[in-house]
Amino acid sequence: MDRFVVSRAHSEAYRPDRRHAFWLSSVLLCCSLTAPAQTITQRGDTGAPFSTRATHLLGFANARNNSTGTLSVQDDSLQFQQNGKPGAKVKVALVRDVFLGAESKQVGGLPMTLGKTAAPFGGGRVVSLFAHKKYDTLSLEYVDADGGIHGAIFQLAKGQGELVKNELIAQGVTIRSRQDQSTKESAAEARHENK
Repeated sequence: MDRFVVSRAHSEAYRPDRRHAFWLSSVLLCCSLTAPAQTITQRGDTGAPFSTRATHLLGFANARNNSTGTLSVQDDSLQFQQNGKPGAKVKVALVRDVFLGAESKQVGGLPMTLGKTAAPFGGGRVVSLFAHKKYDTLSLEYVDADGGIHGAIFQLAKGQGELVKNELIAQGVTIRSRQDQSTKESAAEARHENK
C-alpha cells in the first residue's frame, strides 16, 4: 500500500500556453540572429586571389577619388579595379608600410537630421547613437618605378582592413611599427636639442 499521494491541483501535466511559447520562440529567434555575427571568416585557400569591396579615397594613379570598386591581392600585386574599367596596380614588393584605422560616419542624410530634430524630449540623441556606420581605413605607403614615395587610402567594411593587411604580410610586406618610428624620432630630437 505504498502509494504516492499527489494533490489534485498538481496532478495535471504542465502545458505551456501561447504567451510562454511566443516568449520562447522570440528568445530563440534573437539568439539565432546574433549567432552569425560571432563567426570569424578565415581564408582556407591561400592560392586564390583575395578581393574585397572598397572605396578608393585618394592616392592610386589612374583611379578616381571616392570611387567604389574591388581591392584585390593577386599575382604579387595590389590592384584596385572599378566596375568595367582597367585597374590600378602596385607591386606588393614596392609597398613600404600599411596603416589601419577605424572610422565612423553618420548615415541618413537630411531626413535623419530632421528626424533627430523632431524627436521630443531629447530623443534625437538616442537616434544619433544608432545612426552611425563603422568602417576601416587602409592607408598604404609605396614606391613607384622612379623611386618616388606615394600613398593611397581605401575605405573598407568593418573587419576587412585587417584581412587585407594580413594578406599583404603573407605576400611579403614588412610593416614598421608606429612605436618604433616615434622612438627614433624622439631620439633624433633629443640629439638636436643637446647641440
